[in-house]
Amino acid sequence: MTRELIVIDTNIVLDVVVFGDAAALPLKQALECGKLDWLATPPMRDELERVLAYAQIVPRLAFYKLKVEDVLAAFDKHARIVEVAAKAPVTCSDADDQGFIDLAVAHKAMLLSKDKAVTSMTKRLLAYGVVVRRTL
Repeated sequence: MTRELIVIDTNIVLDVVVFGDAAALPLKQALECGKLDWLATPPMRDELERVLAYAQIVPRLAFYKLKVEDVLAAFDKHARIVEVAAKAPVTCSDADDQGFIDLAVAHKAMLLSKDKAVTSMTKRLLAYGVVVRRTL
């Protein structure tokens, strides 16, 4: 079975793992049953860990009875860690999102993001074989 390559930005990871967002349920199910090959890099994991310490996220973790370790364990379970990709020929206005774009372009993977800086690049990224979507 060929699994679809996918890159998932941090906000979508939070929707799936922390917030249990209904719109993210198809993604969660696809990850659970192994239909997707989620590509990530060590800096992406580091970013998730950093975001989990944000003042607005800490109370949400407590509300959902989650620990940082739980979220990182879910990341580790589903993401396949690969090398950081070379800079893509397109540049994102938000430097924090560039790594997701670089990785998606390098692997011609679907990119899931709600970030306006990324979604505004949908047409440009399509030229490099990257489909940008907000949900699966």
